[in-house]
Amino acid sequence: MISRPNKHCTVELQALPPRIGQVRRIVSAQLRYWHLDPLIDPAALGVTELLTNVHQHAEPDKRCTVEIDLVLDQLTVSVRDHDPRLPRVGSADPASTHGRGLALVAAVSASWGVQERHDGGKVVWFTLPVPGTAAVPPVRADSAAIAIGEPALVIPSLQETALQEPVLPEPAFDESLVAVHPTPLRGRAPVRSAVPG
Repeated sequence: MISRPNKHCTVELQALPPRIGQVRRIVSAQLRYWHLDPLIDPAALGVTELLTNVHQHAEPDKRCTVEIDLVLDQLTVSVRDHDPRLPRVGSADPASTHGRGLALVAAVSASWGVQERHDGGKVVWFTLPVPGTAAVPPVRADSAAIAIGEPALVIPSLQETALQEPVLPEPAFDESLVAVHPTPLRGRAPVRSAVPG
């Protein structure tokens, strides 16, 4: 079997709304360059959600680094910031406009997690399987864990525990995971991202 060569891209930024849109376009362009067009939408959504979390919650500053790595048959997208506080999956009120970011990341990715860093910050990451390649070994049904560096932080996998179905070859969005109920758009403008770009 001929495997894909490892590929890597890094972007450093201040997680401010105009920059988040720019990074989303950079990630999309890089995946298009790597001929990974089917991964553009889930990767762009996931990186936007993680950067929005940095923008809204990170202290003392909004500096962060986005990395995308293609290793064998898996794409990993990670966001590293300087805030030691770990993110939590919230249970958002159906009318709320906040609190669904990590649930969205869990819904569109094969796995995700958080790793504390020695410098006091953290890395939040998610993975996407590369279409048309051999399947990545499945993640344990009860959790997703990080096995690099410090002791692993185990985070329940929303997608697998809520759905109890095998991982699909392409990420799927399940609205029940984020308590969003679609309403007809008749007479209303479509919803747009609050982040420019």
